[in-house]
Amino acid sequence: MAATACYAFPSFASVGRRGDPATGLLLPLTGERARLGNSMRQAALLAESGEFLKIHDTGDTAAGAAAAATAALREGAALLLGPLLAEQVPAVGSTAAGRVPVIAFSNDAVLRQPGTYIFGITAGQVTSAILRYARSRGVRSVAVIDDRSPWSAAAALAAGRTETELGLRVRILEVVPGQPLPDPGEAPDAVLLPGSGEAVLAAARTLKDSGIQLLGTLQALDHRPAALDVLDGAWLASPSPDEFGRFAAEFEARNGGGAGAITALAYDAASIAKTLREAEKLGTQGLLESPGFRCVTGPVRFRTDGSVARDFAILVASPSGYQAVAVSSGS
Repeated sequence: MAATACYAFPSFASVGRRGDPATGLLLPLTGERARLGNSMRQAALLAESGEFLKIHDTGDTAAGAAAAATAALREGAALLLGPLLAEQVPAVGSTAAGRVPVIAFSNDAVLRQPGTYIFGITAGQVTSAILRYARSRGVRSVAVIDDRSPWSAAAALAAGRTETELGLRVRILEVVPGQPLPDPGEAPDAVLLPGSGEAVLAAARTLKDSGIQLLGTLQALDHRPAALDVLDGAWLASPSPDEFGRFAAEFEARNGGGAGAITALAYDAASIAKTLREAEKLGTQGLLESPGFRCVTGPVRFRTDGSVARDFAILVASPSGYQAVAVSSGS
């Protein structure tokens, strides 16, 4: 996985050679999320030369994001990467006003629109990927546990939308803390728990030896030996551990410290910008005409409505770790 050197700048902005197309990178380099924003900046600079990135601080506010976008556009940015926060996306989209595409790092799919692409890993993407794989393995009915968190609610909505497409029977079971568990009715072929933590492990213990397949998303990944024992046999949709591992090793070698999935999004977006720049297609047409881009977070394809399709590895848990057994598309 080739990466360019990481440069240090006296200010947040960088300027490319005269006449060369550039990309605006909009991140919270100050404020409560400055640590994450600077980690994302370092990741982006592994993928694309600072010569072609115009880096601007959004802070934590919508006004700050709009100002950053305005500054990048004044410098001639042909593509905007960011912002990070959902509440900042409409401000940047309005500022760009369709003149250049925006690849936002948010995972709030509701914010997508033509020209503003939601690049974060969404609950809908991983849910459709794991259900598509489960259906290919003969699963016909799925119970989805909705703990009323935003991620679970979005996953439940996405699962309901797959019924007709995949020929699945989907039942949503809302679990409310302090209230009796809902009647599960007839036993399903599989149970999908979109969330993470002890709730997933408790369900895994309950389903053990029941013949019901446990399904999960990347949120459920847990590498602790005790958790792996409990999750043994579960199917989960996640970015490829091998691809992410190579990126994480490169990031740590260059910058020290670990890199998470959100940091990887910045690397992927900057990689896409570099690919388009080198092909002299830095813009909306280049994004939409491409058959796809290979990314650490999974191969992606951009759609005209602002949505992003992403492929995921399907992992099977065992006491020794997670093994990738297939690739499944997440819409």
